[in-house]
Formats: sequence, structure tokens, C-alpha cells
Amino acid sequence: MDIGTLYESCDAVALAELVRKLDVTPGELLDEALKRVEALNPRLNAVTMMRENVARRLIDEGLCDGPLRGVPFLIKDLGCEAIDFPSNNGSRLFADTHYGKDSSIYARIKAAGLVTFGRTTSPEGGIGPTTEAAIYGGPTRNPWNLDHTTGGSSGGAAAAVAAGIVPIAHGSDGGGSVRIPASSCGLYGFKATRARLPDGPYVGEGWAGMAIDGFLTRSVRDTAVLLDATHGPDLGAPYVAPPLEKGFRKSMERADRRLRVGFATTSLTSAAIHPECRAAVEKTARLLESFGHIVEEALPKADTAGMMAAWTKIVACGSALSVEGAVRRRGWPLGENEIEGIARGAIAYARTVSGADYLEAINKVHAYGREMATFFERYDVLLTATLAEPPARLGRFNHASDDYVEYRMGPGQVFAYSPFTAAFNASGQPAASLPLHWTADGLPVGVHIAAAYGHDELLINLSARIEEALPWFDKRPPVTYAALRS
Repeated sequence: MDIGTLYESCDAVALAELVRKLDVTPGELLDEALKRVEALNPRLNAVTMMRENVARRLIDEGLCDGPLRGVPFLIKDLGCEAIDFPSNNGSRLFADTHYGKDSSIYARIKAAGLVTFGRTTSPEGGIGPTTEAAIYGGPTRNPWNLDHTTGGSSGGAAAAVAAGIVPIAHGSDGGGSVRIPASSCGLYGFKATRARLPDGPYVGEGWAGMAIDGFLTRSVRDTAVLLDATHGPDLGAPYVAPPLEKGFRKSMERADRRLRVGFATTSLTSAAIHPECRAAVEKTARLLESFGHIVEEALPKADTAGMMAAWTKIVACGSALSVEGAVRRRGWPLGENEIEGIARGAIAYARTVSGADYLEAINKVHAYGREMATFFERYDVLLTATLAEPPARLGRFNHASDDYVEYRMGPGQVFAYSPFTAAFNASGQPAASLPLHWTADGLPVGVHIAAAYGHDELLINLSARIEEALPWFDKRPPVTYAALRS
């Protein structure tokens, strides 16, 4: 079998096994990944800050003997600080930022044996359900339909994995930023329990504990192996997640436990969702019932709209801290075109939020977590759509507007489009998006499952059972390397 066919037909775990058996070398896999970037990136605009020389050096020096040794990898152009990989953080203000030490998450990625060779595009500041940052000269396009968004903020990662540039990629999730792109691009996206993955040493927590790193993959086991390789607190972490019982990979093993599943065919505020999204939920509910689980319609009694208003304040203040801190450190004023409209609007809004207002918003988010926890006293899993609509057309959620609050909370805006995912950033609970449905015109629609705080292994196990019943690995978009060659 030629290298291209191997690369296409294997997940990351299988590729690493081929490297271990000496059937393929890390250099050959890197060559294949670079060939795919060259062919696909002009259409997708998903990969940036390429550092082929770094990847070659890592291979030549000897890769760490981790579970994914030799597999090509990309890290998001937001966070995941690394000495060898400067970043733009999705912004002209932060273009080509260099780092003096590796972040804990990147050090663990490196220890897993992965061959990082570049970064993937993200929206400025990680805000919004699309990836259309000005720094990249154009939007990142969805390989299922180039006129539609990949989602955000890990949109470049999702496009790169969906199109087959890499089998897996790093992302991060502060309001759905792994799960929204997973839904938009037909991938598996898992958000772990708060503090399950390390944040240091650059920050103690992201967005008051709502943000966490994660991964975009095409198989549950790839996610499980990546999480096993990267989870756990780093030195000086302000708090830690509850310990795992088995570990992520072992938790995939078949279990006979009968679950109680609550499902919702509306948003968490009872608003109607797109018929295709509703159909995806109903289909999955029937599947889980066929597994023998107890499945019934149920909606958490929680102030989701109030939580989103608090989330909007917290993220605005985080944006202001980032931008104003950078300007202060460099010593000259912000230029007119250095940041986009939404960032300007977020900073303006943050200036209206007092210290007391900010702490009140954090208290609201914490109260919401307690409200959601009550639901999971009765139910093991909440099943919903990931998004209220199929992937939006490009331009709808770009950052041109400077009305940040309207962008987040207005009719038809971000909260209406993505009314599910941020709930579990606020509560800190684990949640995942699974690629289980496609519209009549071929756009992916993700299904979302969430569990109680600390019950990551339950979600991984359920994800594995669903993957067995409705495998998705071989469903590929029209824009792939194989499609271009044929």
C-alpha cells in the first residue's frame, strides 16, 4: 500500500503503530503531510506559521518514545505556547509572537512523540463560531462546502483534519471552540472536565476557568490516547480535576451499565432549532434506546440566558486584558487596524464592567454550574444538537462589527446559533460533539453529549459505543487530497 493510501486509511494510533513496526518513517509521514498542505491550503486557508525545519530537526534529534511517535501534528494559532513555534494568536497585534518557554500542554504533546510542523488558523482572541481573521488574508473554508464556515475558534484545526492534512490536531475550547468546529467539519471533538488538562505556565486558568485545551480527531481512540498523554495538573495549578478511574483509552472498553439519558430537541432555553439538527438528536436518541439505555425528553432547569450574559462579560474582560496588556508592554498606542471590530467592541464593553460586576459574573457562572449539576443527579447524559443550525455561510459571524454584545447575544447571532456548548464551559462538565448526521446538501451536523463533572470516562465509553454503531471515519468531504488527485 502506498504512503498516501496508508495516510488516508489510518487514524493517528494506527500510523504510530506503523512507525513502531518500521513500516513507515516519521520523515515519510511528514513529507505526506507537507504535500497535502501545499495542495489543499490554497483552497482552505487552514495552516499557518509553517516550520518544516523544526519538524525535521525534531525527527533528526530523536522523537520522544510516546504513544503517537512519528505522527504529523498541528497546534492552534492561539495559546499552546512553544519556543519553536511563534504565534499570531489570530491577530495582527500579536503577529509573530515568540515564547521563551514551552507551555505544559505543548511539552506533553512533544513527549507523546508527535511531529509538530505548524499552526492552524483561529479567529482573533478565540471569540466566535467562525474562523475568518484578517491576519490570514481571508476566511478559513470548510472542506465540505467552501462557502461555509469551519466553525471557531479551532476552525483551522478542524479543516486540516477533515481534509486529511493531518489525522489529528490541537485545539482549545472556551465556549465550544473544539466542539463547534467538530460539528461543522464532521469530526469528533471532546471538551474535558475543567482543569483536566494543564494551563501553565503562562496562565493559571483561561476565562475564569471556562477555557481548556483539546483536540480534533476522526476517531474516539485518537482523542482518548491524546488525552491520556496530556491530562493531569502541571506545577502550581490552582485546582485539579477529579482523578480518573481507568484512563481514557481503557475507558473505551465495553461496559454494560444502563444509562439514563435526557434529550432535548430545542435549545436549552426552549427555542426551536433547525429541523436537520432536531432530526440528528432524535435519531441518536433512538440509537441510545436501542442500546438498552433509558431515554426520555428532559431539559435542565438552569438560567442559560443569564449565564451567557455573564460569559459575555468575562470574555470581554479577558479580551481587554490581553490587548491592553500587550499595548502597555510594548509602550506605544494601539494602531487603527491592529485589531478587528469585535475586539474593539469587547474592550469598550469591558470598560463598562466594574470589578464588582466581574465578580458577580463569575458568581453567576458558578451558580449555573450548580444548577446544571442538579440535572445530572437524575440523568447520566444530556443529549442535544451541538449547534442550532448546520454550518453557517462565511461572513455571517465575521469580526467586522464593533457591537460585541449584539454579536454575542442579539437575535440570530452567536448565542442563538450556538446555544448548547458554552453551558459546559461554564459548568466545567465534560462534553463531546459526534459527527452523526449530514444534511441533504452534504453539510455535517454534530450531536452533543454531556455528563456530570469529572465523568469524562463515561462520555468516552458512550462515544466509543456510538462510533461502533454509526462509524464515521470513512465519511470524507469533497475537498481532500485524494479528491484532488482523482
